[in-house]
Amino acid sequence: MCSTGGPTIDVDLGKLKTKKCKCLDCGNTFKGVGKKIVCPSCQSENVKCSE
Repeated sequence: MCSTGGPTIDVDLGKLKTKKCKCLDCGNTFKGVGKKIVCPSCQSENVKCSE
């Protein structure tokens, strides 16, 4: 469940379109969502993604 300080909503993460991503700084691989993807391990924006 997500909360922004107002009413809460349920988000079905299974329906989100994810991208396979790799951090070019630390080498971590992960799934990303959105336009500005940040590495969850080192918070770098130096990330390469494929659909």
